[in-house]
Amino acid sequence: MSNRHLSRTIAMQSLYQWDFLGMPEEKLPEMIAFNREEFAPKFDDEGFVNRLVDGVVNNLGVIDETITRFAPNWPIETITLIDRNILRLGVYELTLADKIPAKVAINEAIELAKGFGGQSSGRFVNGVLGAIYKDMVSRGKVKEVDKQEYGKTEEIVET
Repeated sequence: MSNRHLSRTIAMQSLYQWDFLGMPEEKLPEMIAFNREEFAPKFDDEGFVNRLVDGVVNNLGVIDETITRFAPNWPIETITLIDRNILRLGVYELTLADKIPAKVAINEAIELAKGFGGQSSGRFVNGVLGAIYKDMVSRGKVKEVDKQEYGKTEEIVET
């Protein structure tokens, strides 16, 4: 397992617990510390887990609105806890984390969904994030990292 994938796993687990417990922000540092110790006690991620969790929490309204817009048949509160928090993490990385390429954000979220979600979680996450990315491309809102790394943005989206 790569270091960044492990960091995303810890972030996802922490967001899952936070959501499950009713989103108590004061408990987040404790949850992150517990999950870091549980999953990777000697792992130094240079703050990546915290940046991911903080990014999701600090942008939760925008992230949830985006999910609602691109999954209109699935009100945010009806999406399973695990899928909802994988999507939140994926939407954050896809739309707001400037240094994370779209392909990485989408593929990592799909892998988390396949590993931790239900039987159709991977397809669901792929569909939502793919639709968001296609919309970003159509509106010319592609991140610089994607322009530099891939040139042609159409190659990035999985179908």
